[in-house]
Amino acid sequence: MNDKSYVEWEAMSDKSLMETIGNFIQSHRLNQNISQYQVAANAGISRSTLSLLERGEKVRIDSLIQVLRVLNLLYIMDVFKIQEELSPIEYAKLKKKERKQASPKKGSNRIKDDLGW
Repeated sequence: MNDKSYVEWEAMSDKSLMETIGNFIQSHRLNQNISQYQVAANAGISRSTLSLLERGEKVRIDSLIQVLRVLNLLYIMDVFKIQEELSPIEYAKLKKKERKQASPKKGSNRIKDDLGW
């Protein structure tokens, strides 16, 4: 993560953050040439709720998710994924257990009976 960007977000008020989200939604809606009425209807919310969202007012999170879905913007949810990370010690243990070479199967060194061919 870019440290400068993190500091920028940290310094913003909650209202500024909500306005940024609203501008993001509105910009993508307009770029896709979709009216507020169409997005709201497809998202199952009222047009006034969408208007509130675009102005940076408080709305329910499920309304935001529905709008993101309608605008094909759910990819931004990737930042919320939790990825398991191995600690250096766990990684070292796994590497130690990793096979380095093949070994013959036990009991495979026996001489086979001569079939007389």
